[in-house]
Order: sequence, then C-alpha cells, then structure tokens
Amino acid sequence: MQQLNKDSFTIRPSEIRDARELIVLDNMIWTEDTTPGPLTWRSREDYLLHAPPGSQLVALQDGELCGYVGFGCPSGMESNRHVCEVNIAVHPRFQRMGIGRRLIEAIKSHAAENGIRKLRLRVLSCNEPALAFYRKCGFVEEGRLREEFYLGGRYVDEVFMSCMLNGGNEDGSHFA
Repeated sequence: MQQLNKDSFTIRPSEIRDARELIVLDNMIWTEDTTPGPLTWRSREDYLLHAPPGSQLVALQDGELCGYVGFGCPSGMESNRHVCEVNIAVHPRFQRMGIGRRLIEAIKSHAAENGIRKLRLRVLSCNEPALAFYRKCGFVEEGRLREEFYLGGRYVDEVFMSCMLNGGNEDGSHFA
C-alpha cells in the first residue's frame, strides 16, 4: 500500500485548471455501484457550469489531484441555507490512505467557519464501503427511500445521511 506523503499533501479550493482531472475522476468513480445514473459532461464548460471553481475542495499529493469533496446548498430556499450537501470522490490509486477522511475533516471545518450547521449526503445502500466510511466520519442515517433505484439487476435503496456541526447562526448564515 502506498503511503501518504504529508509534506507534499495539500487541500485547496478547486480552480478552473482542475476541470480536466476532475472530469476524469468523476468518470472513474461514479459507476452503477456508486450513483443511480451516469455522470456525463458534454464539455469542460458544461462541467464548470455544474461545478464552478471553488465549489469543491481538492486534495493533491505531490501536485497530482487525488480526490475532492464537492459542496453546495441543497435548495435555493433561504430557510435551508444552513445545510450543505456534499459528495466525495478519491482516485482508486489513492484510496485507503486517509485522503477521504482528511477531505471530510476539511469540509467540516470550512462549512462550520461559514455558518453551516448540517452536512448531508446521499449514498446507495449497495455501496457498503461508502456507508461504513461515512459512519466513521460521524455521519448518521436520517432516512432511506426503499428500492428507489433498479441498478445491475437489483433494487437499491437511497440512504440519506447527515452530520451536525457546531457552526451556523440563528439567522441561517451560509457560505459566502
């Protein structure tokens, strides 16, 4: 197993120059076992419309993009601005090295600093490694939609998980 070089490991907000590598990572990670439908980007510009610079924190090892955590408000409603929905992907070559956990820690800090009180995510019930990972990171199941998707010849639940943070204000402050 490869070791993480902590001296050359960084997490920073995504930039326009990351788009190509992020698209490649999405195509690699988001499969029938991890998402209910294929992610297809018509172009780099299409990707950037859906995931603009700064809407993700990217992890780099020796300058190579090895993972990301995306984040955003789940709705346009002011009353929901204290909640942030996240999604995470780590390149298979860099999995099981602690990168995912460091990305989750980074988004928890970033969110709390920006007044977010709750992180939420969705995961397929067939994705046991992801469910276990999220639980280790402090997420708990809030609910599930039973047999929500038919994937790979079987019915799969969609699981909703969340993690409460210490951030947020009574006025529902949100990301700047």
